[in-house]
Amino acid sequence: MAPIPFAIIGTNWITHSFVSHAHATGKWVLRAVYSRKEDTAKEFASKYNDGANISLHTSIEALANDSNITAVYIASPNILHYEHARAMLQAGKHVVVEKPATTTSAQLAELFELAHSKGLFLFEAFRHVHESNFRVLKKEVDAGRVGRLLGAELRYCQFSSRYDAVLKGEKPNVFNLDFGGGALMDLGVYCVSAAVRLFGEPKESTYFPVMVPQTGADGGGTLVLRYADGFNVTLVFSKMWHSGAPTEVWGEKGTLEIPTITDIEGVRFWDPRAKKGEEMGVKKEDLNLKEEAEVFADIFMAGDREAMKEWEKLSMAVARVTEKVRKDCGLLIQGS
Repeated sequence: MAPIPFAIIGTNWITHSFVSHAHATGKWVLRAVYSRKEDTAKEFASKYNDGANISLHTSIEALANDSNITAVYIASPNILHYEHARAMLQAGKHVVVEKPATTTSAQLAELFELAHSKGLFLFEAFRHVHESNFRVLKKEVDAGRVGRLLGAELRYCQFSSRYDAVLKGEKPNVFNLDFGGGALMDLGVYCVSAAVRLFGEPKESTYFPVMVPQTGADGGGTLVLRYADGFNVTLVFSKMWHSGAPTEVWGEKGTLEIPTITDIEGVRFWDPRAKKGEEMGVKKEDLNLKEEAEVFADIFMAGDREAMKEWEKLSMAVARVTEKVRKDCGLLIQGS
């Protein structure tokens, strides 16, 4: 089948990554770029086939009316995701929107309902759950490799250079609740989505944020997910400090470990009785958005609505968890 002609909203580094990695699958082709400034759109497009056959738009309405595209990848600021996704779906375009897709579960439910009503596909770009080694981890958890689950800890602590800007008195978007910022919405959603994908939606959730007093946002924190039979999952994430600790799943038969929650190099099982480890992972894909781009393209091309429902279920569960704990902690984002 011919590659999917798509457009992008947002001209930052993650958008460049998605375009180049999507092109590497052979299943996507960039056909339009949106930016508020034409020069910015032109510069972005020039990096792909010298901008040939790529339309430039400076209004969302013009992009929505572009008949040369069938899908749109959205990586605008978090607070604009809902508005942009809604406009594209209303115009009959399939949508891939960066995480977090929206700031409320009601907004997300509305978008999925709109997509269904128009026979369109809507995906939230949780890239890590599509990685080969994450799929290995999930397969082993589902198969009961560790036996009865006793606990798990998932981490994503990555110091942000923008935190130094905060300390200088600035208020960058990533630490600004009005723009959908904060550690939970920026990095914590990786941990929440991984936990939900591995173990399902929790019965209860409690967040202990580390606040950034200068902005009123959470700069990091610990989120505890409670499941049945005393099984708890602890999520630790931050943009204020770094941690190299791994992600682990503990059970009566042993421990499954991945070194990082994204860009996963391998999967290891540790048998505490034999006191030895077993490497179970596969070679990591160098282009870290290629696997999700391939998954979405295959679903688009096959018209596989059942597969979409699987990812919709994940997105809605993540939205419910993050919304609940933000409200509990008073981390109200504009529109919440």
